[in-house]
Amino acid sequence: MSTFFTLLLLKWNKDSNHRPMPWKGELDPYKIWLSEIILQQTRVEQGWDYYEKFVKKYPTIFKLANAKDEQVFKLWEGLGYYNRCRNLLHTARYIVDKLDGIFPNTFEALLALKGIGPYTASAIASFAFNLPYAVVDGNVFRVFSRFYGIATAIDTKEGVQLFNKIAFENLDKKKAGRYNQALMDFGATICKPMAPLCNGCVMQKKCVAFNSNQINVLPIKLKQIQKRKRYFDFFIFNYKNNWLLQKRGNEDIWAGLYQFYLVENDRIPQEDKAYFKQVFQNQLALSGSDIISSNISAPVYQLLTHQQLTIRFVEVVLKTKPAVFSNAIWVPKTKLRNYPFPKVIVDFLKNR
Repeated sequence: MSTFFTLLLLKWNKDSNHRPMPWKGELDPYKIWLSEIILQQTRVEQGWDYYEKFVKKYPTIFKLANAKDEQVFKLWEGLGYYNRCRNLLHTARYIVDKLDGIFPNTFEALLALKGIGPYTASAIASFAFNLPYAVVDGNVFRVFSRFYGIATAIDTKEGVQLFNKIAFENLDKKKAGRYNQALMDFGATICKPMAPLCNGCVMQKKCVAFNSNQINVLPIKLKQIQKRKRYFDFFIFNYKNNWLLQKRGNEDIWAGLYQFYLVENDRIPQEDKAYFKQVFQNQLALSGSDIISSNISAPVYQLLTHQQLTIRFVEVVLKTKPAVFSNAIWVPKTKLRNYPFPKVIVDFLKNR
């Protein structure tokens, strides 16, 4: 591979890359790791605020390791993919308990930590320790696919191997951290997925996709994720201004977060007496005399990576507390903000 790309990229980075980010140039492996975990499956614009909140509340890995789970989940609220948060806590506690709070400084040791894959290990290794590891994300796939005119699908084993090889060959081994950051910034601001800024691009002269009119064709991706459709009705039971909450288990989406009483169906049920009777009477032994009022919202929709959710909220004011909920959590409305919820419930509560 020619060094043309590398030299031009670093020159562009020095002269024209003014993309501000709070973790840019950071050398503390803890903060680099924190930013990388937050940015997994999260846009920079959204992750920025979360990063600053986490650094303020947990400025060291010791602070994070000693925090209560629910406090950390609450701060994470709205970011989604809560498995990242669980892994964050697990790894912080492992590093504090087993490694005296000292972050590993080799790629292999970083890769052995829970929640850290090759991409994150490469990022920490190069940014914190300037080790010669190429960071390969969607931006990198896209830039190299276009620049070299590579039609190999990026979501195949062959494609992953090929682009990792190209990324390493182009890596500036002595300035790995600076090079990796420049390449990701270039993909995010110039060689964008849609409407890339080709007209003023420093790579234009040797970019195969630009010169063969394939900018909107590359990169190639073969697999299309089939989304599972799910239908949720959240029943908000209100008894004397106390609201019923449930804590979700660890086997599904939103693991460990709180929710209202959930009824999942294989379709959107009709708003008829038979449906409510099935829920109120058959599930909860509630009769009409136990209910003061009920109101159902219009459906709201949420797209997750592999799931498409249709969600309704049914507000139910109760005259008596159902026996089936004798050991449930009943929380005053003013205290709800202390509990971590899925984003769709957070959004609903904003108007209540």
